[in-house]
Amino acid sequence: MSDQPNRLVNPEPRPDDRVDQALRPRHLAELIGQDQVKENLSILIDAARHRQEPLDHVLFYGPPGLGKTTLAHVLANEMGVNIKITAGPAIERAGDLAAILTNLRAGDVLFIDEIHRLGRAVEEVLYPAMEDFSLDIVIGKGPSARSIRLKLPRFTVIGATTRLALVTAPLRARFGAVYRLDFYDQKAMVEIVRRAAGMLNVETEPPGIDEIARRARGTPRVGLRLLRRVRDFAQVRAEGRITRDVATEALNLLNVDPLGLDEVDRRVLLTVIEKYSGGPVGLNTIAASISEEPDTIMDVVEPYLLQLGFLDRTPQGRVATQHAYEHLGFQYANREQQPKLL
Repeated sequence: MSDQPNRLVNPEPRPDDRVDQALRPRHLAELIGQDQVKENLSILIDAARHRQEPLDHVLFYGPPGLGKTTLAHVLANEMGVNIKITAGPAIERAGDLAAILTNLRAGDVLFIDEIHRLGRAVEEVLYPAMEDFSLDIVIGKGPSARSIRLKLPRFTVIGATTRLALVTAPLRARFGAVYRLDFYDQKAMVEIVRRAAGMLNVETEPPGIDEIARRARGTPRVGLRLLRRVRDFAQVRAEGRITRDVATEALNLLNVDPLGLDEVDRRVLLTVIEKYSGGPVGLNTIAASISEEPDTIMDVVEPYLLQLGFLDRTPQGRVATQHAYEHLGFQYANREQQPKLL
């Protein structure tokens, strides 16, 4: 049983993940942006410290790349406890979760990414663990089967999801604190990219940082990825210094436009505008047209397009807005003449 938790928690990170982990803030004071969430977390931490209790269970939701995993690490660091990391799809059976829970120590943080993808049987084990800090185990089969309850040390579950609506109501109700993470503004993104550039020892100029931050679509993960690629470009073609011209040339080469739209974003908008006369058109139809998964479009592409006001969700389907037409260089169509959902 001792090998089971090691398979399910704290998987070996990829090379880019190691870089991201090194760039992540470790304490609340180092966090940039998300001011309201940060203030609420500060109160939560101070209150738990004062009572000398573990943190209440916390649920973070919002588009990917906004720092849900980072915040879980920050909370663990602030409380001075260990963090175990796993993901909903990795916990396939109730026994998998039981193996993880029985290896937790008092005060530990269990971070479950994509918590909306937990199976129903797994959730049934998690409910009493979160509420009563106990684990119900059935021993034997048939008429001789009996149930025993094991007491667990008090611990904290931190969940993260991009699809809050898919988190079941009973599970959501067991989280004492639920916070939404929003896209970061330009000022916060500039600070995040500047901090990361300093930690990577990259020679930069303020206009170059501004250009990367402007095209990072309000998402720290995207900003750090673009910074690494611009750093590579500058090292090979610009003597290692990131200026505005260098950043612009590098990002154009990556097909990231001045608003941060990449090739997939533009394909979605072009499909709605050119193939379906601006919409309305269903999500599955768009996905089939560009050979992408519907979940990818809904979780990764749509949130930023909605934030920009380039796409509207209607009961009949997705509709491209006038801003999308103008950004892509099209003449805005007469909405009254648009066809209905196919």
